[in-house]
Amino acid sequence: MAHGRVREPVHEFRSTPPAAFCLLVLPYGMSAGFVSVTLPFALTRAEFPVAMTASIVALGLSANVWRFIWGPLADLTLTLRRWYAIGAAMCAVSLLLLSVMPLREGSLLPLVVFLSQVAATFVVLPVGGLMAHTVADQEKGRAGGWYQAGNLGGTGLGGGAGVWLTDHFSIQLAGVVLSAAMMICLAALYVVPPVRGGEGERLGEKMSEMGRDFRDMLRAPVVLLTLVLVMSPIGIGAASNLWAAVAPTWRATPNTVAVFTGTLSGLVSATGCVVGGSVADRLGRWWAFFGSGTLIALVALVMVVAPRTSGMYSSGVLFYAFSLGISNAAFSAIVLHIIGRGAASAKYAIVSSLGNVPFVYMTWFDGWMHDRSGVVGMLVGEAVLGMAGVVLGLVAVWKISRVAVPMPDKTAVGIGA
Repeated sequence: MAHGRVREPVHEFRSTPPAAFCLLVLPYGMSAGFVSVTLPFALTRAEFPVAMTASIVALGLSANVWRFIWGPLADLTLTLRRWYAIGAAMCAVSLLLLSVMPLREGSLLPLVVFLSQVAATFVVLPVGGLMAHTVADQEKGRAGGWYQAGNLGGTGLGGGAGVWLTDHFSIQLAGVVLSAAMMICLAALYVVPPVRGGEGERLGEKMSEMGRDFRDMLRAPVVLLTLVLVMSPIGIGAASNLWAAVAPTWRATPNTVAVFTGTLSGLVSATGCVVGGSVADRLGRWWAFFGSGTLIALVALVMVVAPRTSGMYSSGVLFYAFSLGISNAAFSAIVLHIIGRGAASAKYAIVSSLGNVPFVYMTWFDGWMHDRSGVVGMLVGEAVLGMAGVVLGLVAVWKISRVAVPMPDKTAVGIGA
């Protein structure tokens, strides 16, 4: 191994089918869906105050912000396939425990909710590494698209199916069914080649290699630019968090809101993820990223000038969801591109955690703009910030591509990458 370069894991010369990652990430999505949708449904029926319910859910989902802390474990110990099996098992056990716990105030429920989401991160950490190591470079866009589709699909299963089972039978049965479905996802490991690296190395040596790997990655200007871009307003789609709140502007009925912002949006967004992954592989990751950000902004502007009718609301929400799916896939493709291999799980955890930052400030911004200038100000403000980011980002990437800046793995990065 050359001095200062992280040792590349050795794996069989075969690529994991991109669609496999849809199944692999399902346990993570199901766990998040159960905590954010099914559990609140059950808690409110148990007469929990809404504020307390929201705080419990927020505590659980906050685990995703901190996953970069334990992310290095997947690269420093065991193998990625073993970590995935452990993560899926922890997901299933913690969800089952949540479903059988008494729903009463003063219990350990908030702690178990948080631990269940920590367990869920041990699914996405090795999956990020497996995408980096076992997927051919020309298929990583599609892998990212299927990954995002599985994430959304899992959330739909954990939330939608969980609520249905809880309403018609019991939350305990919902927990049993969803936990069993999580374990079935282990079958997808059959098509994933093993990843091994650093056998016989001491922990200190592995940590030193990981440090050099991070240092080498951060030396590339395009990586630093990408870290800025994933925290920018480009393609965030924060209005999707407020569609239900602003629905009266279009005179949309509660049933319309439930159908079009829930089930249909999830399906359309998942479709957009798959399409976005293919676009990233065919046209280039940057074109998919900037293009989807532009498309989201255009949909928002069309909704501003279009008639305020229920039909326009429904179609606008779905077009917005499709564009957001493409954006999510492009985001994953770019992250996979810049992290290379090496300590891929830790790097994926850190960069994807940064990608959650704009969802927070853009949701706040949309709400602030709505209170100041109504829905027009909200959508125009979001579109203007997004397009400003696209323009500045395109100029920056174009300038970097002119000097053919190499990535740590010696792959030149240009605007068509």
